[in-house]
Amino acid sequence: MSDIVAIYAVFGSDEEARRIGRDMIERRLAACVNILGPCHSIYRWQGKVEEAGEVAAIFKTGSQGVATLIAAISDAHSYDVPAIAALPVVDTPGDYARWVESESGGPAASDRSV
Repeated sequence: MSDIVAIYAVFGSDEEARRIGRDMIERRLAACVNILGPCHSIYRWQGKVEEAGEVAAIFKTGSQGVATLIAAISDAHSYDVPAIAALPVVDTPGDYARWVESESGGPAASDRSV
């Protein structure tokens, strides 16, 4: 089992996904974010079936930073109830896992070697 986690989230616009994504990288809460682009969501909200265009993104972080990253995304998100889910990464090359862990540990992470 890898020590990295993928955080899946959807946003109301590309601008929001990019703004929050960049902020999470600058704050070293995630090593990388892939903004996947537009998707069409169908969901139940307040008793009605709704449809909306959204933008999906996947953030990668070390397992120790999952709760902090989810909270930070949620705080910055425009939705009342944002869709944010942690997905375990079962396996990945060791060099990649070490890079993710070293780049997503907050400000002190820059002092660690990969």
